Amino acid sequence: MSGGPGKVVVAMSGGVDSSVAACLLHEQGYEVLGLFMRTGIARPDGDGCGRASRGCCSAEDAADARSVAGRLGVPFFALNFREAFEELIGQFVDEYRRGRTPNPCVLCNERLKFGRLAEYARAAGADFIATGHYARVLPTGHGPGLFRGVDRAKDQSYVLFGIGRETLGRTLLPLGGMTKAEVRAHACRFGLKLGAKRESQDICFVPDGDYAAVVRQRHPEAFVEGPVFDTQGRQIGRHSGLSNYTIGQRRGLGLALGQPCYVVAIDPVRNALTVGPRSALAGSRLTASGMRWLIPPPTGPFRALAQIRYAHEAAPAVIELLEADRVRVTFDEPQTAITPGQAVVLYEQEMVLGGGWIDSSGSPCETSGDGGGTFDASGTAH
Repeated sequence: MSGGPGKVVVAMSGGVDSSVAACLLHEQGYEVLGLFMRTGIARPDGDGCGRASRGCCSAEDAADARSVAGRLGVPFFALNFREAFEELIGQFVDEYRRGRTPNPCVLCNERLKFGRLAEYARAAGADFIATGHYARVLPTGHGPGLFRGVDRAKDQSYVLFGIGRETLGRTLLPLGGMTKAEVRAHACRFGLKLGAKRESQDICFVPDGDYAAVVRQRHPEAFVEGPVFDTQGRQIGRHSGLSNYTIGQRRGLGLALGQPCYVVAIDPVRNALTVGPRSALAGSRLTASGMRWLIPPPTGPFRALAQIRYAHEAAPAVIELLEADRVRVTFDEPQTAITPGQAVVLYEQEMVLGGGWIDSSGSPCETSGDGGGTFDASGTAH
């Protein structure tokens, strides 16, 4: 989004991206106010190699963010978001217990970084809010639109579909037109010592990637042994608790079947796991609810590119409206690991049209009800 300088609240996490975003906006003449989110999430003290295990909201991160604000001579505040963040973690755990694979980063952006942040910006009399996300806000025929970042390897538009059209019009994303290399060069130019700072690739409250441990800590009773079936419905083993597995998982199943097999369905109603060949992960359609549109809501079927995970390549599909906030997506070609609980985000070329939460897939191994999530073991979306 382009516009004249004004007052902007910048979400500063202490990382290189948000720090460079704040420096660039300050350089462009904006009146910058830095904001750090305190979540109250404890971190392990280290990884055994003398390095701290970090997410995005640690005490060290807060100190880094405050230092950058001090260099710029701008006001800096650390606000307590612990209660709201605890609610987000609770929903994350509940989704896993339902056999779904949640994406807390989308909700964090919607509710906190572009929810509570926007509320604070209004209270502070700010004209804009800003973050270090790799996405772009550009003018369209229907107002400001959300577009992919220029650096496709870093593009974060997928996790921003829920921020809302009104908030989008007040959002600045100064890094969206840059590559990561260019951002690091700016960090050096601004004299930031964060230029070589290691990036977190995990969900911030699961810095070691052990999602099951988060569920076990809060609900140990959820880990109950149950049957493992093949795709023909024959029991071939036992599992150690559904939250220990993800759809698409191949390793650690404890099965010797003489050929590669993958978790293809999770059924919390029967406390059952289904495994099968990789081909059983394929599905050609999905339904999604809770749709948030960043364009005027469509009134009939249309074609779009649909992205079902953060690291997924968006694929051509036909979108049908089932209800005001619910759609059916039918892909031209089958997709691997359509995941109930994850987000599906719709694009027209580079522009985000909207997104929602996957309820069910067309996988032949999908279970009924809330179960049957499918997940690509290559990684949870961030």
